[in-house]
Amino acid sequence: MNENRFVEQIEQLRSGEINELLVEQSEFLLFREAWLKLEDRMKFVGEAGLNGKIIYRYQP
Repeated sequence: MNENRFVEQIEQLRSGEINELLVEQSEFLLFREAWLKLEDRMKFVGEAGLNGKIIYRYQP
């Protein structure tokens, strides 16, 4: 099975299990694929970092 690992990490972020999610530039399209399927995707706020890294936090 070819499951997107970001699905579980996004759920952990939403539930408060983790405070932030670091997405590397090379992984962004995989993250985006999972993120686009979310009804509450606008509550996930990304902060751009150096070298294409993005830190996502959930703001309910």
